Amino acid sequence: MRQVAFYGKGGIGKSTTQQNTAASLARIGKRIMVVGCDPKADCTRLLLNGRRQPTVLDTLREEGPENVSLTKVLADGYGGVKCVESGGPEPGVGCGGRGVITSIQTLENLGAYTDDLDYVFYDVLGDVVCGGFAMPIREGYAEEIYIVVSGEYMAMYAANNISKGIKKFAARGHARLAGIVCNSRQVENEKELVDEFARRLNTKMIYFIPRSKDVQKAEINKKTVIDYDPNMPQAQEYLNLAKIIEENKDFRVPTPITIDELEDLMKEFGIVD
Repeated sequence: MRQVAFYGKGGIGKSTTQQNTAASLARIGKRIMVVGCDPKADCTRLLLNGRRQPTVLDTLREEGPENVSLTKVLADGYGGVKCVESGGPEPGVGCGGRGVITSIQTLENLGAYTDDLDYVFYDVLGDVVCGGFAMPIREGYAEEIYIVVSGEYMAMYAANNISKGIKKFAARGHARLAGIVCNSRQVENEKELVDEFARRLNTKMIYFIPRSKDVQKAEINKKTVIDYDPNMPQAQEYLNLAKIIEENKDFRVPTPITIDELEDLMKEFGIVD
């Protein structure tokens, strides 16, 4: 079983990338469980055709730990992908990151991590600035980490911070940076910029996802691209990414850069003056 975490700046398309990748792996016969680690509980929405399921935290609060079962918190989505949402605390109360810890421990206790799974995907909120959201890395659950970026400054700033978290916890476990996925925003020189950024982080850009209206069409219909129309060109892009992840064995400890180095990199590629 390969345990994979997807990180990235909020709004970068991390969950869209994760769900389309999971659907593509399912399409080629892989068995997957997706654990949504975002309090918004929208990490499995496309896999479930828009259906929102009870989160682990809500179920624990409403029914008590003794009454929680896998049938209440786990649903089968597209291609048999097992979908779980951690959820979050009540508004204004507690830390969202705690939900990640509680959810994973609950899933373990309920026997969700079965031997027939090929992958467990963790879709984790934004930047590694809260210990709770770093939990999949810190506790050794996430062995492979993919960071979703674009050629925009804040996206790469967040990716650099995430790399700092991976480097910090790599010494105590098996967490490694498996690569950068560029979800294109059509920034000038974007592919070359992100490729060089990845090189400086001691990794590589494993895939460049072109911007396409196919994604929006599928999302409006509450589906992943491959579920909505497997003949769309963008469906092949996600299948290509899935196959690269399937074959990837190049996992490294990252080498984060300084803010000055990041700003100089942006200037080098003509992104900022």
